[in-house]
Amino acid sequence: MSNQSMKVYEALQWASSFLKVKNRDENAGELLLQHYMGLNRSQLLASMRDSVEPEIIEMFKKAVFLHVEGKPIQYIIGSEEFYGRCFKVNENVLIPRPETEELVYGALQRINRLFNEENSLELVDLGTGSGAIAITLKLEKHELNVTATDIYEPTLLLAEENARRLKADIQFIQGDLLLPFMAARKKFDIIISNPPYIPAGDIAWMSDVVKDYEPHRALFAGNDGLDIYKKLSLQLPAVLKERALVGLEVGVGQSAAVSQLLKKAFPKAKIEIVHDINGKDRMVFAEIGFE
Repeated sequence: MSNQSMKVYEALQWASSFLKVKNRDENAGELLLQHYMGLNRSQLLASMRDSVEPEIIEMFKKAVFLHVEGKPIQYIIGSEEFYGRCFKVNENVLIPRPETEELVYGALQRINRLFNEENSLELVDLGTGSGAIAITLKLEKHELNVTATDIYEPTLLLAEENARRLKADIQFIQGDLLLPFMAARKKFDIIISNPPYIPAGDIAWMSDVVKDYEPHRALFAGNDGLDIYKKLSLQLPAVLKERALVGLEVGVGQSAAVSQLLKKAFPKAKIEIVHDINGKDRMVFAEIGFE
């Protein structure tokens, strides 16, 4: 394919055919061309017979080749949609997933039910990554006092940038899980987290798009994938108020083990396993002190 001016439909046909041959998602070309032309999907579809500038074709072609090599579309265009908002992403953060939107939705439902109209609820998002969970919770429920943590400074810097851009007033703390709050004797009403939960051995069969590009510290957690949940179950009692909510995303098949860890930490808590839209056990919620 030359870099000379092409029609939109010609560029898309080339990308679709090339991506199919290379066993990549054929629709990736559409997302990339939207990005480089600055159009949404309906605008792109209405522009099928328009010409694309050679310099845009050149950027588009390079991006398609990058994706064929395995680089995720979101890292190429530098953003991903989450809960109807656009979040900047790069190789320092995990790409937000649709399943995690369900964690946010489930958390909001339970916050509204359990805490009524209580003001100044303290919430912390552990391992915030792009900040998608913390920022969304703050913007969906403005009265929450939200803190977001991550152990890796470049990750926090991107999350802070997303918070500024989306006008979410959040406090950011660098640290290992709940240790900064244990040291400060800080207590929370709500703790939410989508921690690393993939068993180390799973890397052998994972897609190269994930394992070769997304940060391993945000993916893997020991031989059984439960390392972070084990740490959290020991730390949570020190930082939760008498009445509290915990919401955790889990890997498929891990919900029973995570539930047991929470039950051991909080014997009287109501523990609930929630399945995602695909019918997979994806979230564990613990309601503490409401019995």
